Amino acid sequence: MEKKMSFFDKYLTVWVAICMAVGVGLGKALPEGVASLRGLEFGEGSQINIPIAILIWLMVYPMMLKVDFSSVLNAGRNPKGLMVTLFVNWIVKPFSMAFFAYVFFKLIFSHWILPEEADQYIAGSIILAAAPCTAMVFVWSYLTDGDPGYTLVQVSVNDLLMLVLFAPIVKYLVAGASNLIVPFSVLFTSVVVFIVVPLGAGIVTRTFLLKTKGSDWFNTVFLPTLHPVAISALLATLVLIFAFQADNITGRLFHVLLIAIPITIQVYFNSSLAYGLMKFLKIPFGIAAPGALIGASNFFELAVAVAITLFGPESGAALVCVVGVLVEVPVMLSVCSFCNRTRHWFPMATSAK
Repeated sequence: MEKKMSFFDKYLTVWVAICMAVGVGLGKALPEGVASLRGLEFGEGSQINIPIAILIWLMVYPMMLKVDFSSVLNAGRNPKGLMVTLFVNWIVKPFSMAFFAYVFFKLIFSHWILPEEADQYIAGSIILAAAPCTAMVFVWSYLTDGDPGYTLVQVSVNDLLMLVLFAPIVKYLVAGASNLIVPFSVLFTSVVVFIVVPLGAGIVTRTFLLKTKGSDWFNTVFLPTLHPVAISALLATLVLIFAFQADNITGRLFHVLLIAIPITIQVYFNSSLAYGLMKFLKIPFGIAAPGALIGASNFFELAVAVAITLFGPESGAALVCVVGVLVEVPVMLSVCSFCNRTRHWFPMATSAK
């Protein structure tokens, strides 16, 4: 049965737009305070911002509580959904983004963008596309009633592949970047901080509460209470990200609009491809919807961190990754809405069992 969205969820795009405006406003009005927050990291050079990490924990933790590990163990019985996700993420997505970025930044927008700026924007686009979504996908999965166990499997496999494939894909596709050094410590720390820690907390909490309170209380009282926490953490994360990049955004507003065009096309292209393949293969909706969303969205926290590490906080590459956040949230919400309206296209089963 389709989950009925609350008033807050239904107009999430509006709240996202407000948070973006608030973030940029704070960045311009309180630059010193924002700089202090941006400087809080998990160790020197980690590029993992502590306030954002805490908010992402609050965002992901409620989703991890829904993970039934029996469904995780059974996910191997329905591997087609995972294969589609991996195909779109690693065979199609980075290369299609490189193609769209080159066509738009080097050719179509060449009258408004300098060649050196185009190179930066292409590099940022590739970094963004080569980092598959992790933390945020649990939010998208929740909004489409996705199978949380199978979603965890899809995300976990992508995380492992990202540790191996991210650097060579970025190095190969970024033109003129033969000396590119991608910090694997940033990748590893990000996975631990954003996935392993909240997953561990979710496992402990779920096990304890199911034993002490029972499944009815856990599912009807505890989980619904935490949902506003997850959405609020998402919005607060956006406020901080846009506050951190306020100068970069306001200084190049026209370029922000130009950058958003190929990224938007890329999101719809990949989500449509993945969703269409899921439908063709008759994969259950609870796997198909989050799988399509994983194939289209990005691990923007990691992409921003890597772009800043490689090219600097005021670089065009970093700006592209931030614009990716601006585009992704409202566009992915529209994809979630489309998936919910077309769930009748898929088999009734919503589990990987």
